[in-house]
Amino acid sequence: MNFCAIDFGTSNSAIALPHHASVRLVPVEGTHVTLPTAVFFNTDEDVQAYGRAAVESYIDGYEGRLMRSMKSILGSALAESTTDLGDGSAIRYLDVITLFVQHLKQRAEAAGQRMLQRVVMGRPVFFVDGDPEADRMAQAQLEAIAISIGFREVEFQYEPIAAAFDYEARLDHEQVVLVADIGGGTSDFSLVRVGPERAKHLHRKSDVLAHHGVHVAGTDYDKRVELEGVLTEFGYKSVDSKGKEVPNRIYFDLATWHLINTVYSPRRAGEFALLKHIYSEPAYHRRLMTVIDRRLGHALAARAEDAKIAVSAGGEVEIDLDEVEEELSASFDADMLIACSRDETQRIVDAARHTVELAGIPPCRVDALYFTGGSTGLKFLTDALSAAFPNAKPVVGDRLSSVATGLGIHARRVFGAAA
Repeated sequence: MNFCAIDFGTSNSAIALPHHASVRLVPVEGTHVTLPTAVFFNTDEDVQAYGRAAVESYIDGYEGRLMRSMKSILGSALAESTTDLGDGSAIRYLDVITLFVQHLKQRAEAAGQRMLQRVVMGRPVFFVDGDPEADRMAQAQLEAIAISIGFREVEFQYEPIAAAFDYEARLDHEQVVLVADIGGGTSDFSLVRVGPERAKHLHRKSDVLAHHGVHVAGTDYDKRVELEGVLTEFGYKSVDSKGKEVPNRIYFDLATWHLINTVYSPRRAGEFALLKHIYSEPAYHRRLMTVIDRRLGHALAARAEDAKIAVSAGGEVEIDLDEVEEELSASFDADMLIACSRDETQRIVDAARHTVELAGIPPCRVDALYFTGGSTGLKFLTDALSAAFPNAKPVVGDRLSSVATGLGIHARRVFGAAA
C-alpha cells in the first residue's frame, strides 16, 4: 500500500493514505490534518519552517522570507526565477514548492511508516486561465517535482471531481451534483453524475458532464480587503495637490503575497522615498515608508485576511495597525466586503453557470450544489451561487479536507488493485 494522495492547495494542503477499506487524512502538523501552504526561510537559524510554524516564526520576528500562495506561481514566468531570502542568498520558486511537497510526503511516510512511491495529485481545472500551454506547463512542473522527491508513478485528478467522490460516498441514490471548489487561488466547478452504482466503476469519464474554472478565489478577496480596508490608510486612491490619483502599483504589490518582497528592494524603496512631495497628506507617505523600512507588508496582508474571515458571515471588525503607527486602525464590515469584491463574486457565479451550460442541461436539472474549499466560508458568496441554482440543494462539505479525501478515494481505485 505504497500510495497516497496529495492536495497541494493555494492556502491549505493535506495528504491521504489508504486505511483498511477506506482512506484517512494523516496529521501533517501536530494533530492537524491540514497544513497552511506556507514556508518560512529562517535566516537567523538557517532552518525552514512549514505551515502554522512558518507563520508563527515570521510573526515572532525572526529574520528571513515567508512564502505563501506558491501554487499560483506554477505555469507562470515567475516559476523558474529566483527570490531573495534576505541574507544574500536566493532560491528558485519551483524549489520552494519542491521543499513544501517533500515535507508533506515525509509527514505522510512517518505517519504510515512506509515509503510512498505512487501518488494522485489534485489539480485545478485551470492552473492558468486562457492559456492551455501554460496550463500544461504547470502540471508538468508539478509532476516533475513529485518525481524529483521520490514518487515513481504520478496521476492527476481535478480537485472538484475529487470532492464529488467524497460527496458520493454519503449517497444512497443517484444525483447530478455541481461541485463548487473555491479555495485560495481558483474557483473550480464540475458537474458530475454520482451515486452508489456509479461509484463501483473505476473509469468515470462519462459521469463528468462538464468542468470549468476561473482564477479568482480567496486570495483575490484578501487583496480587495487590503486595498479597500487597509491601504486607504496608507494613501491608496488618495490624490495629490493637483487632484490626480497617486501611483497605485506599490499598493497592488503590497496586496499580492508573492510580490510583497519586491517592494523592499533598495531600488524601489529609494524611488518611493523620493515621492514624498506628491502626497497631499504627509501621513500616508510616512506610513508607507514605515511598512517598507520595517518589512511589514506580510503583516498587513495577514491583517486583511483575518478581517475577511471575521466579517465573512456578517458583522464588522476594527483592523489593528498599531505596529505601523500607534493607535492606527481601520474599520471594516461585511457590507464593505460585499461591495469591494462584487466583480470577483460575479466572475465566480458566471463560471458556475457556464459549467452547467457546457453540459447542455438546464440549471433546474442540478440536484445538489456541493460546497468545498476554504473560501466557501464566505456566506454571501455561497448565497450568490445558491441563488443561481434555486432547485439545487446546498450541501456543505469539509471546506479544507473534502478534496484530499476524494483524491484518496481515487488513489485507492487507481492503485489499490496493484498494491
